[in-house]
Amino acid sequence: MKIRHTLLLAALGATLATPGMAQFAKPEDAIKYRKNALFVMSQHFGRLGAMAQGRVPFDAKVAAENAVVLETVSKLPWAAFGEGTDKGDTRAKPEIWKETAKFNDAADKMQAEVAKVVAAAKAGRADDLKAAFGGAAGACKNCHDNFRSQ
Repeated sequence: MKIRHTLLLAALGATLATPGMAQFAKPEDAIKYRKNALFVMSQHFGRLGAMAQGRVPFDAKVAAENAVVLETVSKLPWAAFGEGTDKGDTRAKPEIWKETAKFNDAADKMQAEVAKVVAAAKAGRADDLKAAFGGAAGACKNCHDNFRSQ
C-alpha cells in the first residue's frame, strides 16, 4: 500500500511540475481553452461590474457567488499562452511573446486587483465593491490595450 501511495504522489508531483503548455495536445486547444476561460471571467466580472456601477441592484449573495467564480477563473488562462499559440484563431498580439515579462506583470496586476474585488464582494458592501472594481477594470483595460487586437 505504501508503494502505491508513493507512486501516486510521484505522479501527482510530476503532473504539477510539468509546464503549463503540456496540458494541451495542440496549440489550438490552448487557444480555445484560454478564450473560454477569459469569456467566463468576463461574464462574472461583468455581473459584479453591473452592481458596482449601479446598473443592477447590489445583492451581496450574488456578488459573493460571482466573486468566487471570478477568483478561480482568473487564474486559468495564463498557462495557455505558450509556444505556438500566437497563430490561429486568436486576438493575442505578438507583444505577448516579445514582451513576456510585461505581459506576466499585467496578468499579475490584474489578479491582484481581482483579489480586491473578490474581498469586497465577499464583505457584502456595495461601496467596497464599487471602490475595488475600478482598479480591476483598469488592469483589464491595460492588458487589452497592450496585448489584445481589436
